[in-house]
Amino acid sequence: MEYLEFEKPIQELMEQYQTCSLVGEESGVDVKLACSQIEDKIIERKKEIYGNLTPWQRVQLSRHPDRPYTLDFINGIVDKGSFLELHGDRNFADDPAMIGGLATIDGHRVMLIGTQKGRTTKERQKRRFGMSNPEGYRKALRLMKLAEKFSIPVISLIDTPGAYPGLEAEERGQGEAIARNIYEMTTLKTPIFVYIVGEGASGGALGIGVGNKVYMLENTWYTVIAPESCSSILWRNWNHKEDAANALKLTPNDAFEHKFIDGIIEEPLGGAHYEPQVAFDNLKHSILQNIKAFSSFSGKELEQQRQDKFIAMGQFKG
Repeated sequence: MEYLEFEKPIQELMEQYQTCSLVGEESGVDVKLACSQIEDKIIERKKEIYGNLTPWQRVQLSRHPDRPYTLDFINGIVDKGSFLELHGDRNFADDPAMIGGLATIDGHRVMLIGTQKGRTTKERQKRRFGMSNPEGYRKALRLMKLAEKFSIPVISLIDTPGAYPGLEAEERGQGEAIARNIYEMTTLKTPIFVYIVGEGASGGALGIGVGNKVYMLENTWYTVIAPESCSSILWRNWNHKEDAANALKLTPNDAFEHKFIDGIIEEPLGGAHYEPQVAFDNLKHSILQNIKAFSSFSGKELEQQRQDKFIAMGQFKG
């Protein structure tokens, strides 16, 4: 287990607990009471730290190296062996930063799409840290259209620091691909449920983020720009990333207060990486609830509800 800087007090207590357990095993002395007291301290310190996270600390937790990624969430919620990954945009190439495919969740057919980061250095390079090229968004749109054809709900899992900013992405129409997805998702005649499971930055997130319902997991963030990028634009360096995080109102509570999302999915104390299965179960429960709630909607009703939802976020003057 890796620990972030603000988690160091927890790390120290965990090391004390491990030492206590080891002493008991090696010496044969009954140390259950001492270990139990340390466990109580660990829980208290976790509640104290994780109950008072700053926006920047929330950003750090969303990037925790042990946190489940999109494929982990998919494998944790679908029926065993049911996920069939589909590849390619039928135009240019397959983008490994954008994944998608068919699966069943408790017998319900779904189309899953999402941005995938990498665990190893080689995989991170391959998947570009979850930053998709235009062909990734076009692949996602192809799969959404396929889901619409067969009236299958679309589940979108977002974990990206943004769309890929490389020259080749711009040459192949990055802006057009994202804009096209946003437009097409507003008119799709099948349910779309969106979940921010890690980072949710800029158009990279919004390109697969237009849904009938949008949720954030507890330790995620969702805003127009990453705090570091915001700091580099406003202050010409990254030193003010914490100030930027505060100003951007990027936490789930901020997004829910401003009605950008429909709810917050609870995570285990300390984050999804502590007890991944609990996070998977909470996500799965929400998905199944939404599938049931929208099962009786017609295609036109789904389209209208989605459009009304996003139109209500802004103010317009004729």
